[in-house]
Amino acid sequence: MSDYAVFESKMKKTCEALTAQLATIRAGRANAAVLDQILVDYYNVQTPIQQMASIGSPDPRSLLITPWDKNALKLIEKAILTSDLGINPQSDGHSIRLVFPPLTEERRKELVKMTKKYGEEAKVAIRNIRRDAVEKFKKQQKASEITEDDYKIAEKDIQKLTDDYIKELDKICEKKEKELTEI
Repeated sequence: MSDYAVFESKMKKTCEALTAQLATIRAGRANAAVLDQILVDYYNVQTPIQQMASIGSPDPRSLLITPWDKNALKLIEKAILTSDLGINPQSDGHSIRLVFPPLTEERRKELVKMTKKYGEEAKVAIRNIRRDAVEKFKKQQKASEITEDDYKIAEKDIQKLTDDYIKELDKICEKKEKELTEI
């Protein structure tokens, strides 16, 4: 794989990571992805809820978590309570229901701010990849592995790639902000 493709792959992974991170921010509708970051202390092993239970959405505003091991019910409930999800789980002894209340205007603004923060962190990661690429090309030029013209072309190409991925990050964040602000 060429150097250029390696850097492009890293930038693509940064976009994918941002998309996954933003999926964990709840937007008023029930989405099982909000549980992705929650780990349950199950027999002294930090275990994702998805590996311990089936997760369904009986209606647009709630999730139903049904553990395969009934002994895990209390552990899952405790993990949800201690998370920053902000939802109180309702247990009936067999399953846990999470009811997502409509977001308040204040909470929407907080979530939009969080989205912008994650987007900015991703942009910094993209810029760091660009910096690493430029340094690598500069070393190759100093070692006479590439000509100065090749270096200038590579630098221009990596800048265009960076600009394209920054635009992509902006689109991802805009989409999430729109989702958060629509009522």
